Amino acid sequence: MKPNQHPTHASSVSQSSAKTAAALNLPKIESSIPEELDAREWSNIEPHVRSLLERPVATTAELERWLLDRSELESACSQTRAGLYIAMTANTDDEAINAAYGAFIENIGPKLEQAAFDLDRRFVDLASKIALDGERYGVLIRNKKTAVELFRPENVPIQTELAKLGQEYSKIAGAQTVEFEGRTQTLSQMAVYQQSTDRAVRESAWRAVASRRLKDREALDRVLDEMISRRHKVAQNAGFETYIEYAFKDMRRFDYTPADCRRFWDSVEKHVVPMMRRLDERRRQALKVPSLRPWDLGVDTKGRAGLKPFKGGRDLFDKSIATMDALDPRLGKMLRTLGRDARADDPSRGFVTACLDLDSRPGKRPGGYMYVRDRSREPFIFMNAAGLHRDVMTMVHEAGHAFHSMLAAPEWLVDYRESPIEFAEVASMSMEHLTMPHWGVEGAFYSNPEDLNRARREHLEDSVTILAWIATIDAFQHWMYTKPAHTHAQRDDYWIELDQRFGHALSWEGMTDERRTTWQRQGHLFSHPLYYIEYGIAQLGSLQLWLRSKNEGEAAAVDGYTRALTLGGSKPLPALFEAAGIRFDFGEKTVASIVEAVERELERIGD
Repeated sequence: MKPNQHPTHASSVSQSSAKTAAALNLPKIESSIPEELDAREWSNIEPHVRSLLERPVATTAELERWLLDRSELESACSQTRAGLYIAMTANTDDEAINAAYGAFIENIGPKLEQAAFDLDRRFVDLASKIALDGERYGVLIRNKKTAVELFRPENVPIQTELAKLGQEYSKIAGAQTVEFEGRTQTLSQMAVYQQSTDRAVRESAWRAVASRRLKDREALDRVLDEMISRRHKVAQNAGFETYIEYAFKDMRRFDYTPADCRRFWDSVEKHVVPMMRRLDERRRQALKVPSLRPWDLGVDTKGRAGLKPFKGGRDLFDKSIATMDALDPRLGKMLRTLGRDARADDPSRGFVTACLDLDSRPGKRPGGYMYVRDRSREPFIFMNAAGLHRDVMTMVHEAGHAFHSMLAAPEWLVDYRESPIEFAEVASMSMEHLTMPHWGVEGAFYSNPEDLNRARREHLEDSVTILAWIATIDAFQHWMYTKPAHTHAQRDDYWIELDQRFGHALSWEGMTDERRTTWQRQGHLFSHPLYYIEYGIAQLGSLQLWLRSKNEGEAAAVDGYTRALTLGGSKPLPALFEAAGIRFDFGEKTVASIVEAVERELERIGD
């Protein structure tokens, strides 16, 4: 999309859809929903909703046609929201763009919620009378029945309030910059200083960022308070005692329970935390410091300068293509299509195409995501690249999500073009691991073998130690929503308990407030409640796929990967894992075996 324009303008959607259909070899869909439907106005949507509610449906063929038209209507509405959201997160300081997104979630969102319930209820009723293939539609029927059971009209305005609070969080986070070394820098850009071999520079940069975050401490506490209160009310309205019970059902977690999450925490505490703290002690000794401080975790222990795998978003994209080509040409071809309309970089915005916005800049929300425009079926990758190795990981991670959307794109039912999050993250995390042997190929990120081994080692260490952070965030959320009336002090106290249980072996002397508020840097706590255990489940699944590539060869692993991704969300979660040749399991046995395998690989790579 072009900066400061609505990416869902009717003509651009039509042209984009045609390009995407050609690139993905999509079948032409004949639907009663106009291709150029603009869902920013309810008057354009409502007649189609009414038609679906009133249309006579008496046969299986008629019901499938009804499903197709509903799918296309939902895709058009979803695409409009996606475009407005992308524009908002890319321009958090643009009042007009923020107002456009706000108007959609306030004026259109509630009506879509009610319409979705009415259409779900009609579908569940029709499916009870008209025969549908259980193998094909079983997951859809199960999900729609659950949606009908959970829907409460009184929750619609609360969900709108929550969306607006999410927008407020994005605006606060997007405005966080610091003055450092004579220029204004985003927090993403400041991360590069944590690789400095000068400890004083690292400390100064870390403290500058921490100080800036503390300025928003009260504002973010208030936003989260309001979110927790409203989410608890949503759960109570639906007949649940806590938001946790509601969220598990709302997120379609049919295949595991909160008790399974607690077992995951225990397994991480038993197997991952000891490994992480052994690595911490090794780091402390190598740096020759009396204790590790928060600014000591990113620097190379041998005093080497920080890895510099690319310069700018365009270089990041080109090198990612070289890496994917080496892993499997099918993947390289898919990634290449996302940059097909590349143009000269705008110095103020970096590398931006219709499907990519890669460089960090002021006014842009921190973090990264992949968002599918459902009608055109185009993926969009958003990130804040600053030239770090972690940006490489973000790029290949979000590319994995994009591959998922592109491989599932031929599916005509929008519900099945998305998979459960626990498997969606396998799609992304697997790319981090499977590309690892190819980061050093010609045209990719590391031409120096020493840098390549260093990057691989850092990634493998991070891929396991991140499980401790995942357990921390998940346990923190369970506590917050079990005790929704907690105070700020109680919340921060519990965070300290979790940091002592799962955290790095660090000294926080003289930095009490900084330590008590480190949770605020995790945007998922605000924007995606109870969403984080998925990363742990998926990390274990993707590491299994990595081990499969080592034991059976890359071709077997990539074939399993692509085969599973084409299924989208048409199968239950365990079946999706099975299609990739891996197990849906995140208990102690799996955690222990993965930790052992990664430690063996680290010994093989060496320092």
